[in-house]
Amino acid sequence: MEKILIIDDEKSIVDLLSVVFKKEGYKVETSLSSSKALELIDREDFDLVLTDIKLPQKSGMEILKYIREEKPDIPVIMITAYGTIKQAVEALKKGALDYVVKPFDVEELKIIVAQGLEKRRLKEENILLKRELEERYSFENMIGKSKIMREMYSLIEKIAGTDSTVLITGESGTGKEMAARAIHCLSRRRERPIVSINCGALPENLLESELFGHVKGSFTGAIANKKGMFEVAEKGTLFLDEIGETSPWTQVKLLRTLQERTIRKVGGTEEIPVDVRIITASNQDLKQGIEEGKFREDLFYRLNVISLEMPPLRKRKADIPLLVSHFIQKYCKEMGRKIKRVAPEVIGLFESYPWPGNVRELGNVIERIVAIEGRETIVKESLPKELLTPSRELETGFLIQPGFILNEVLDEISCNYVKQALQAAGGDLKESASLLGVNYRSLRYLVEKFGLGIYKEANEKQSRSNSKSAM
Repeated sequence: MEKILIIDDEKSIVDLLSVVFKKEGYKVETSLSSSKALELIDREDFDLVLTDIKLPQKSGMEILKYIREEKPDIPVIMITAYGTIKQAVEALKKGALDYVVKPFDVEELKIIVAQGLEKRRLKEENILLKRELEERYSFENMIGKSKIMREMYSLIEKIAGTDSTVLITGESGTGKEMAARAIHCLSRRRERPIVSINCGALPENLLESELFGHVKGSFTGAIANKKGMFEVAEKGTLFLDEIGETSPWTQVKLLRTLQERTIRKVGGTEEIPVDVRIITASNQDLKQGIEEGKFREDLFYRLNVISLEMPPLRKRKADIPLLVSHFIQKYCKEMGRKIKRVAPEVIGLFESYPWPGNVRELGNVIERIVAIEGRETIVKESLPKELLTPSRELETGFLIQPGFILNEVLDEISCNYVKQALQAAGGDLKESASLLGVNYRSLRYLVEKFGLGIYKEANEKQSRSNSKSAM
């Protein structure tokens, strides 16, 4: 129940208004003096105050001043006689919501009070929504207290204070978009939207239209003018995920936009100015892409003004218990489950697992466990089989000799992992990409690069042969 305080030195008015608003479903407190009213305001929380201007001791104007200083969210409605309308207008200037004139119309007063309470509710809802968004994208949702994460938080705070373009790198599942949203949420642009688009999820012609917009009739299906993401994100932030997946033509248009701060819609001739902060992300090595002629060097340097590398989960194992607790609470709340504890041996298995899919994979594993677990304790038997299989750690004692070439060694390691994934997935590229924590296009590129097409075909032939034998 919403609570109203009524202040007037005329007992008949106080009694009348008390009956009226109690019938409306409000909780009502009353006071015949300003001193008692101020005590009530200090002691209790009111949703609205209705006060006469002329009161013994302190006036209604002094009560208004006190509320504006001490509890500024409470709306105040002034009651005045004809001779004090000038004071009522002055009260509006000093923060009163409205005023009514004696003798007042009760029905009109009920409407004014209802409107005042509605404004307060809307204001509170806006504050709660803003707080929820800030919590969602603040550091509180980037779980981790390890040294590497504390350094990350500090860097994000510094980055947020600028308008420079940012390139966020890191493996799939490390939280690159979350970092982008944290930067936006802490920046001066936080009142405006952050708009995100996955560049690897759209074909070239559609991506160009999504980014820059198009004019009616510019291509088949363009039945109306359309705003692009640059326009939608005006005064805010545009997050371009998987920037390494963009085509050479899109890269040219992005470079021009960054240089000129204008866009041209598909099929259009007008140069439209834009004020947008650009944050990009990639799980690919863009410098390698430059060497291979797949990514423009001049665009890379435009995007890489400030770089931020998200650490993989295997390099922040101290954060795993915190993350496990966070995901358990999250999914238990969503699914109405009760899991009270995690067996110590389970935490040990979590910490020893390499997590190729990083935090995203950990979250998925916990969601699956919560969904199917019937016990209040997560035990070893609750875990998926891949966590129970000892992982093969990479050897760290590389012998560096004359002629050593780092890229060749890294390619060899990558090739071995791709082979293992293809073998585990029976040659299925989509499943292999999921195992490796990369997208389909990236894996297809690696298969071609390492000449593993034959290897894939051999797996498929073997699979067909096994199927025939089984028949």
